[in-house]
Amino acid sequence: MVAEQTARRVTRRRVRTRANLLDAAFAVFAAKGFGRVSIEEVCDAAGYSRGAFYSNFDSLDELFFALYRQRADLIAEQVADALALDGPALDVPESVDRVTEVLLLDVEWLLVKTDFLVHAARDPAVAQSLLEHRERLRAAIADRLGRATGHTRLPAVFGGIDGAARAVVAAYDGVTTQLLLDKDVDSARAWLKQLLTALLTDGSGTPQ
Repeated sequence: MVAEQTARRVTRRRVRTRANLLDAAFAVFAAKGFGRVSIEEVCDAAGYSRGAFYSNFDSLDELFFALYRQRADLIAEQVADALALDGPALDVPESVDRVTEVLLLDVEWLLVKTDFLVHAARDPAVAQSLLEHRERLRAAIADRLGRATGHTRLPAVFGGIDGAARAVVAAYDGVTTQLLLDKDVDSARAWLKQLLTALLTDGSGTPQ
């Protein structure tokens, strides 16, 4: 019994340490840029030793992927919730409205993600890992769109659900690139709404 309680405390402490390292890393990456931050700076910001870092992560790349997974999972969850079928038919324009209202549009995260994208572009192994993470996001969107096809048809131009999911991700990427430059979140949400409505319907808000 005592051993089990001790094990639970250790597990909780480890989870808390990992979460604190992730929070600190995000703040430091956003302020200085991914390529300009050392492990020591992350540890200092979190108030931990290098030992605490290496008990949770092998490298800054691995730490970033943990951050990326958090955001990718959040975005996938937001999209899934917005496209959830709550009746006999899926109302695409209404679902798009819900997506754009709640979808994560965070300038600091975009700064961190863009820095890491440049880093990954110069390292094939890192690039492959990032592609795999992006693929999971696309697959989550495709899964949700696939569940909706029994109620509404997607535009034929995509050649299927996977193409439509890729288009949704591309729209998000394009809008967030503009947001990174002009910092206009309201405009980004409005543009994303228009793009997704056009992509998933005939452009008039009516599913094809």
